[in-house]
Amino acid sequence: MDQEIEIPSFFLCPISLDIMKDPVIVPTGITYDRDSIEKWLFTGKKNSCPVTKQVITGTDLTPNHTLRRLIQSWCTLNASYGIERIPTPKPPICKSEIEKLMKDSLSSHQNQVKGLKRLRQIVSENTTNKRCLEAANVPEFLANIVSDSVDSYNSPSPSLSSSNLNDLCQTNMLENRFDSSRSLMDEALSLLYHLDTSETARKSLLNNKKGADLVKTLTKIMQRGIYESRAYATILLKKILEVADPMQIILLERELFSEVVQILHDQISHKATKSAMQILVIICPWGRNRHKAVEAGAISMIIELLMDETFSSERRTLEMAMVVLDMLCQCAEGRAEFLNHGAAIAVVSKKILRVSHITSERAVRVLLSIGKFCATPCLLQEMLQLGVVAKMCMVLQVSCGNKTKEKAKELLKLHARVWRESPCVPRNLYASYPA
Repeated sequence: MDQEIEIPSFFLCPISLDIMKDPVIVPTGITYDRDSIEKWLFTGKKNSCPVTKQVITGTDLTPNHTLRRLIQSWCTLNASYGIERIPTPKPPICKSEIEKLMKDSLSSHQNQVKGLKRLRQIVSENTTNKRCLEAANVPEFLANIVSDSVDSYNSPSPSLSSSNLNDLCQTNMLENRFDSSRSLMDEALSLLYHLDTSETARKSLLNNKKGADLVKTLTKIMQRGIYESRAYATILLKKILEVADPMQIILLERELFSEVVQILHDQISHKATKSAMQILVIICPWGRNRHKAVEAGAISMIIELLMDETFSSERRTLEMAMVVLDMLCQCAEGRAEFLNHGAAIAVVSKKILRVSHITSERAVRVLLSIGKFCATPCLLQEMLQLGVVAKMCMVLQVSCGNKTKEKAKELLKLHARVWRESPCVPRNLYASYPA
């Protein structure tokens, strides 16, 4: 296009600064592109108007048909300059249609398959549809399908009579045509993940009558599901536990801890690994969950991950791993497991001053816990030979946060009699050793 076209300023979304494709008016009277304002309000979890800064009390978005028609006419008039006409957007799905879809799905397995296929289409269209589905209690509907499917898989299969054999054959034929031939449970789980439910909806799922069963169901899927479903189950479990009450977290069963550690071991996807680590960060501070995590093998698993260059390349995940390790080493069982791994001290020491302030602080805390409660002549010599003492002296010399320096100084002072005069401490660092 040789000649630049000046776009009228009121055609541009105040958030994206692009031409609006589906202009909508928020309660404050400002018009935005639907996709941009929905991401602002729902994904960004903000409740204020970007322009006026006023609080938006409702989430009703009124289509600005007049402005949309003006934009479409302007696009048509300037088509010779390469401007493409924006299509007329589809109206959001109505609640009554969703409720009818769910009601019809209850009549037969075939209708359930059809219903899930239609829901997938609705979810893929726009963010507004996701919010409409949430308002119609679709997350609970999907969660029930997932739970019921898992329960049916775990129960013994009934014998088939000739009267229901034909119906079963027809159902199987329909399922084979259903996208990538996923099972009903896998499809419902995938939809529940892609709905990206709000905090309120997740709390509702957790606090209803089947809330505890949902956690158990997701745990079973993490154990026995296909690759994709295990990843979805892990991410959904993380999102649900984020809104759980302390008592609900305290009562989590040991099986969950074992499956979370197994997900870390299998590394089925980056998102699943990150979510599994976040689960441990959420649940380990409460009750006896540290002990449950240690029994599940979390410490040796985390140390193995810290030795993996691929895992260590992602700073945030590495920080969380060190946070979990610090929490687990605050109990005697955790410290014992830590020392049972031959590479633990060297691996943790190596991460200090190499990743981030958070990683350094937590790594120093781990070594302080070991040096404070597990000190033996043999261990102190090992820490000296592995360069832990030299690393602590370096921490005191560089800018890495006062808390980290205080913990390093505490560890050095604690064993000054053994370490201070050792030839293993480099002369250039000797001056940093606290008196």
